[in-house]
Amino acid sequence: MNSISYPAFPVQCDIRVRQGDLGRNGAVSTVGMARWLEDARIRVTMPQFERLVGAGGFEPHQIILVSQSVQQLAPVYGTDADIQVRTGIRRIGRSSFTYAQAVFADSERVGGGGATVLNLGLAGPLALPDELIADLADLSVPDSSETAATRPATERRRRDHYAFFAALRARIGDVDANQHVNYLALTTWYDEAVAAFTTAAIGEDGPVPDLSPSSYRIDYLGEVTYPGEYEIGVRVRSFDVDAVRYELGIFGGSTCLGIADAVGARGVLSSGSLGPGGPR
Repeated sequence: MNSISYPAFPVQCDIRVRQGDLGRNGAVSTVGMARWLEDARIRVTMPQFERLVGAGGFEPHQIILVSQSVQQLAPVYGTDADIQVRTGIRRIGRSSFTYAQAVFADSERVGGGGATVLNLGLAGPLALPDELIADLADLSVPDSSETAATRPATERRRRDHYAFFAALRARIGDVDANQHVNYLALTTWYDEAVAAFTTAAIGEDGPVPDLSPSSYRIDYLGEVTYPGEYEIGVRVRSFDVDAVRYELGIFGGSTCLGIADAVGARGVLSSGSLGPGGPR
């Protein structure tokens, strides 16, 4: 996790906890925390860039999500906590930039994450204009010179890399205004795949233990659309007495549309069910 202290974050945003943010155990889920991070990013203003766009001084473009991360550090129970998300810019590239974020509940740090977004034009990535760079510089945090995260290895895009698959169908409620499955909805798909893996690994009837991941690092490689039938591949990269580290990939046929790394509690999962790669 990013270890930036409070004064380094130039933007603070109060978040209201909703009932839908809570998971099965009554604490805020990882998907719920990812929603807080998104809410905070949306509220960050870029005044110089917004004036440029409003005056017609910049060509048609989209700001698209390339990757995101979220990590829970401590549980937040119920809906009464005072939540604040603190946001800054960690890295400024030629056509992309990366947010760094920290989540606090009643002044205690309980999580964090970030996201990388790309400035995309009709013909491909667009260089960030000077006005946007100036806005981002005003929001920068001390480690903004940090290099970008390494993209996953190419084998992660191959179906034969994964030991287990969970089939999922896109739902109309997953689709956003951009006419593709929303990235938060995709995070719930990864949760669903881990739950299916857990069920198969235990191999018993009855309630599925709540072993949902407490952290995700997700890369978006292509659009997931509706209608559509998809599969999520699951592979166990490693595990110890407390945690399981998963590699996940969303596939439409043979095409990989997204990749994720996740860490979840091991719980009752046996060594035999987790290696090599997990149940088949």
